Amino acid sequence: MRSALFSAENLEKESHQPGMRLQNSKMLKIELNGEAMARVGSMVAYQGQVQFQALGSGGLGKFLKQKLTGEGVPLMRISGRGDVFLADYAADVHIIDLEPGDALSINGSSVLAFDSTLQYDIKMVGGAGMMSSSGLFNCVFSGYGRIAITTKGTPVVLNVDAPTYVDPQAAVCWSANLQTGYHRAEQLGLGTLLGRRTGEAYTMSFAGQGFVIVQPSEEPPIQGMGRQEQSGGGGLLNQLLD
Repeated sequence: MRSALFSAENLEKESHQPGMRLQNSKMLKIELNGEAMARVGSMVAYQGQVQFQALGSGGLGKFLKQKLTGEGVPLMRISGRGDVFLADYAADVHIIDLEPGDALSINGSSVLAFDSTLQYDIKMVGGAGMMSSSGLFNCVFSGYGRIAITTKGTPVVLNVDAPTYVDPQAAVCWSANLQTGYHRAEQLGLGTLLGRRTGEAYTMSFAGQGFVIVQPSEEPPIQGMGRQEQSGGGGLLNQLLD
């Protein structure tokens, strides 16, 4: 049988080292010898002796935070020996290596998989206040290991060496040590009062030393955030997020 489909670029990528690697720009391959964590429903194929265990958000504390914030990652543990292939609706896949001392703040919807050696928690985005309908809470990863993230399209990586402003619905992740805030991008005036809007009322601001990854697409607002903002029930929520 002959077809361009069977060209080398489409064949399974082999390696002598276990762990994560890109099968192609849309698919992650984990050569499993132990365990890893992945987004629920992201497995598209596997070979070998592999088990899958649903974990919710990764523990009771994270489950409660996810319910309160609308943020988090529905996780499954992958364990055993074999090859596992993961994808998320043909989104672009990227691998980031975290080393001791690194910390990455990432939109939970962009997390595809990560090494079980990494730790993560759900944290409020500093300086965002209560004006945003998306991106108030992010997953912060730290430790040593690899994490695979997804973007809708080819992203740009901005070095924050000058004041940087990003649409919060296009921000995928950033260095967790950056100072974040909110900036009014749209100028108020007669046109605004007459209903002429740019669609860019607010942007997130970043300062410090680090990077921001921005995708060429905007995530829809997190459902339910407006109700939490109006309720003013910050006491329990803030305690839980500390």
